[in-house]
Amino acid sequence: MKVSANLFLLFFALATSVQAQELRDLGAHLGAKASEKTTFQTAGPWKPVTDIRSDLVMVYGANDSRRMTFRERVESWRQRGYTAHFMTGIAWGEYQDYFTGKWDGKWHLDEGQKTMRGDTIWHGHLIPYIVPTRNYLAYFKERHVKPVIDAGIDAIFLEEPEFWARAGYSEAFKREWQDYYGFPWRPQHESAENTYLSNKLKYHLYYRALDEAFAYAKQYGREKGMNVRCYVPTHSLLNYSQWQIVSPEASLASMENCDGYIAQVWTGTSREPNYFNGKAKERVFETAFLEYGCMESMTRPTGRKMFFLTDPIEDRAKDWEDYKRNYQATFTAQLLYPQIADYEVMPWPDRIYEGLYRVSANSNERAHIPRFYSTQMQVMINTLNFMPLSENRVSGSQGISVLMSNSLMFQRSPRPVEGYDDPQLSNFYGEALPLLKRGVPVSITHIENVGYAETWKEVKVLLMSYSNMKPLTSEAHRHLAEWVKTGGVIVYSGRDDDPYQGVREWWNQDGMHYDAPSEHLFSLMGIPQKAEEGEYQYGKGKVFVERHDPKEYVLEQGGDRQFVEVVEKAYGKLQKKNSFYLERGPYTLVAVLDEDVVTSEPFVIKGDFIDLFSPELTYLSELSIQPGQQGFLYNLKGIDRKRPQVIAAASRQYDERITDEGFSFTSKSPQGTRDIVCLYLPKDYKSGEFTLTDSEGKAVSHEMRVGQSPRSTIAGRLFWLSFENSPDGVNVQIRKK
Repeated sequence: MKVSANLFLLFFALATSVQAQELRDLGAHLGAKASEKTTFQTAGPWKPVTDIRSDLVMVYGANDSRRMTFRERVESWRQRGYTAHFMTGIAWGEYQDYFTGKWDGKWHLDEGQKTMRGDTIWHGHLIPYIVPTRNYLAYFKERHVKPVIDAGIDAIFLEEPEFWARAGYSEAFKREWQDYYGFPWRPQHESAENTYLSNKLKYHLYYRALDEAFAYAKQYGREKGMNVRCYVPTHSLLNYSQWQIVSPEASLASMENCDGYIAQVWTGTSREPNYFNGKAKERVFETAFLEYGCMESMTRPTGRKMFFLTDPIEDRAKDWEDYKRNYQATFTAQLLYPQIADYEVMPWPDRIYEGLYRVSANSNERAHIPRFYSTQMQVMINTLNFMPLSENRVSGSQGISVLMSNSLMFQRSPRPVEGYDDPQLSNFYGEALPLLKRGVPVSITHIENVGYAETWKEVKVLLMSYSNMKPLTSEAHRHLAEWVKTGGVIVYSGRDDDPYQGVREWWNQDGMHYDAPSEHLFSLMGIPQKAEEGEYQYGKGKVFVERHDPKEYVLEQGGDRQFVEVVEKAYGKLQKKNSFYLERGPYTLVAVLDEDVVTSEPFVIKGDFIDLFSPELTYLSELSIQPGQQGFLYNLKGIDRKRPQVIAAASRQYDERITDEGFSFTSKSPQGTRDIVCLYLPKDYKSGEFTLTDSEGKAVSHEMRVGQSPRSTIAGRLFWLSFENSPDGVNVQIRKK
């Protein structure tokens, strides 16, 4: 039976009242190929040790190798039941045939991104970060888009459209400058305006590159009778701004030929230090929460698809305990956005399962992934196959949002700009962290999306500043003013004296003569253009002006006190706490904040739960989650006690069947890892009779234990099976007695 992916996802929206086993059954009924819910990326062919059982695989790179062609790599995954998609880099990749002249007879290394010293920024041997010229795009479409569609792939992911802020000095970039601005190139390091204009051009070049590549892919697909979908895997605007990289970001959400994104958020991006209460440090959970929020808000008004990514390790060499701790933090953060239910469960499984990393922070010994961690990780990623959408919202005062713009990237420079300083992007974190640290789940609003009515659906108070970004159009101000007029509230923070206020832009061109863009916004609302600190009424709404740059709220200890008071005056009484709590169908999520801003008390939860962060899938009647930690639980309260079911497992189950004789299913997961399967069996199974066989019918060695709890009747009906995983499947049969 074939159905559309949209129809398949309808049953996930019902998950606040439907338990995971029912979701599995409905999914099996509709057909596994209907789902495009979970995916991962790999450059390699299928292997038993990386068969992680997601719905999809993104096969990376279109080049053939001596050992295997691209089509052979794709087919190796298809033969194992995967739907194959395609991923490659748009700003870098194995494109040596272009740069060395094999494609058109001309060398093109001058199209690499170059620094002020004339050094090319390399991603690998003869792999520069690229200035995406039209000639390069012609090559890219011919050699790396067309062959993929010819191979029958109907989803293309062009990742990481990245132009470094420190670049902008190559001859290719100078030519693009002349074409775009109509006047000769200017060195970006010489002024704030040059920096802004240079980064704005970088933004434009990768918007153009993606627009043209996607338009070609869709048109060529139509010629072959295919509906080709196009996605952009990209870091968050927050991370790119911190790492001083320029990318199109939010503007892609309204690009005609862009179908969605992958939010590339993981430990490596989220551990970037930031300031709060005068102290710079890693705040992985908080940063991840804001990064995912930044990505979710890009597609919320436009309805484009969003996959959230997490990574059980990261690019930098750390130890297994570090990876595990921060994976739990980022994993929890992504699940606190219940409007998103599609996931890239991991990138590069080869390096996760086969890489060698330090066994501890103080040791130089390296080892493969610990078996307990691979089991826990597989439990976690398997839940994503069934993670429901939910109308529930994370606990806390809803409706406070921070305004962001793509121009955050335009004010980033590797060299100091006179009169401007924004350490670790503190002008953004200065608005977000004072509230997030008090248990307020602040959201993000992209100024590029203010023209969509859906943008404003849940926003009550908008926190904004033009200290670290600038509005790219005057039209955005008209939408902001109209929102305030109808009852919205803005808290505007800014001294408006940074050198970027005077760059050549719309508010000081073509008959406009404003010294700062905020003056234009204020004038639309009848507020004095250079409004002093205070409260102003416009229509049914208000504007609170604070003449402090937001960085001042976090760079000094206690610097956020007045800001929080103003926000509370604008919003009403805030629910201040040190935790976030969310229920998504049968799943319960908790994150407890550290740094003792509100309290240092743990979060205590009671009931009947399975701990999904435990490699043993431990039953809990009570859990105390300490500050700085997170919890991920399966709530047993709502399960159907009349039917047998898999509660959670370090594998994916197929062919689940309930008959008069008993319950059976097949578990599949990577070779060389340990499975743990937690089952609920009704009373008519008594103690149950378990038979496990491999794909050839041979007996599989296993361990079984039964739950016990004098305080819970459900715990006594829980069973745990443990055995070696197999990608070919372990068949489990449970007979009634």
